[in-house]
Amino acid sequence: MSKRDAYVEKLKAQIDEWDAELDKLQAQADKAAADAKIEYHKQIESLRKQSEDARSKLAELQQKSGEAWEQFVQGVDEAWTHLKKGIDDAKSRLQ
Repeated sequence: MSKRDAYVEKLKAQIDEWDAELDKLQAQADKAAADAKIEYHKQIESLRKQSEDARSKLAELQQKSGEAWEQFVQGVDEAWTHLKKGIDDAKSRLQ
């Protein structure tokens, strides 16, 4: 498996893990008080949108080659960092 293939597989697995985490957060948010529930659901919806965007970036990344791929990886890494931070923040608020 090439470095590129390994990177793509790692990102796919990470998105799947985050989606599962968002499902758990959704279940916790459903148990929250009414006013908090609205805020949690907004945050989770935003994170789901970011997850969808990450999947789109991953699909686009798979179409790139050579130097374009390496440049695009940097943008994908930034999106991943932002999504991870959002999920971590949501988890800390719901716990």
